[in-house]
Amino acid sequence: MVQEKFDAIVVGAGPAGLSAAYTMANNGLKVIVFERGEYPGAKNVMGGVLYRRATEDVFPEFWEEAPLERPVVESNYWFTTDGAVSKIGFRTQEFGIEPYNAFTVLRAKFDRWMGRQVEQAGALLICETVVEDIIKEDGKVIGVKTGRPNGEVYADVVVIAEGVNSMLTQEALGMQKGYLAWDYLAVAVKEVIALPKEKIEDRFGLEDGQGATIEIIGEATKGMVGTAFIYTNYESISIGVGALMSHLINRKLNPNDLLENLKAHPAVKPLIEGGEIKEYLGHMIPEGGYKAIPKLYGNGVVIVGDAAQFVNGLHREGSNLALISGKVAGEVITKAFEKGDFTINSLAEYQQRLSETFVIKDLQKYQHASGYFEEHPELFYLYPRLASIAGKEFFTVDNIPKKEKQRIIMRKIFEQRSKWDLVKDLYKLWRVLG
Repeated sequence: MVQEKFDAIVVGAGPAGLSAAYTMANNGLKVIVFERGEYPGAKNVMGGVLYRRATEDVFPEFWEEAPLERPVVESNYWFTTDGAVSKIGFRTQEFGIEPYNAFTVLRAKFDRWMGRQVEQAGALLICETVVEDIIKEDGKVIGVKTGRPNGEVYADVVVIAEGVNSMLTQEALGMQKGYLAWDYLAVAVKEVIALPKEKIEDRFGLEDGQGATIEIIGEATKGMVGTAFIYTNYESISIGVGALMSHLINRKLNPNDLLENLKAHPAVKPLIEGGEIKEYLGHMIPEGGYKAIPKLYGNGVVIVGDAAQFVNGLHREGSNLALISGKVAGEVITKAFEKGDFTINSLAEYQQRLSETFVIKDLQKYQHASGYFEEHPELFYLYPRLASIAGKEFFTVDNIPKKEKQRIIMRKIFEQRSKWDLVKDLYKLWRVLG
């Protein structure tokens, strides 16, 4: 590769990096993007839900041409025990009408589409290239060192978007609060299971082309802090499960065993029966929230997306935070070029502007959630069990008067958790989430 100076280098071609690159290229900056995968999306993993509003802010009316799977009209939460499930959910036909609310996607298709938009905007996308280190001069980032021959590339600003386990952030820049990041890393595994379109719609009660999501808590993670999910694609189902790495290590459990256990659950098995496994993927997820956010900028550098710990674990949101962080970074860098100032003083506006968006506001709102759930894993196994106890008793028709039924339900619940402990749990949860 011929050494050449660019206005900006982006490391990583996920939603955050491509959003930043697209924004800068559209504003006339000379941008190069490095991606370690064969193409954008080849190595990128997420559950598979994309939110319209944040995506539209970067790629207007993307739904008219992007490779989307299904618009989500129904969202569900399942609380599982060994052989039972308690369900709550919401469904509206409004979410199935343009401009929609959210979509299921397959990253190998969607990220590749975003990459093409970035290239059409004028950016240079270089795949199958690992960025090994940052190049610094007089305390300022001035480029990157890749694994290619003569692989030093220079720019006024580097955007780090290489994902959760960002070695550039942790080692080269010394920005990452490492102990917090590692304490709250989750490991998730996922399968994409092919099924005919008609079977998916029949099993999930969907109309033609519509989609549904299911988030699962309880037995799916063997009581560890984590969740599972089932999302409907056009002709496949994405199913996965994740838990805190520290819990998996302590329990000596393999996330693949959790996935097989989930697939065998009597409420899940009929949904995927007869399907063919097409993909198996693994991924680390930052679950530290607001307290794990590293320093977001330096002289000649900004950090976006998962590398910045921008995941709202409570609402299972990540792609929307990534896209907005990339967009804001791209706009701030464009402004820095207009001023000719790429120092901390100029790039500090990235964090200032980001703090005015839902990205930081939501993470700040739930800043104590990660620590609370880590300290109270019983919420992930006890309360699904209580819901199962109450549901089984309530729906059993056995000639017992309903008033007596209510007393039986309360007695069985209080045998599992005292009234005082229940009150404390609810109060603490309200304080954390309120």
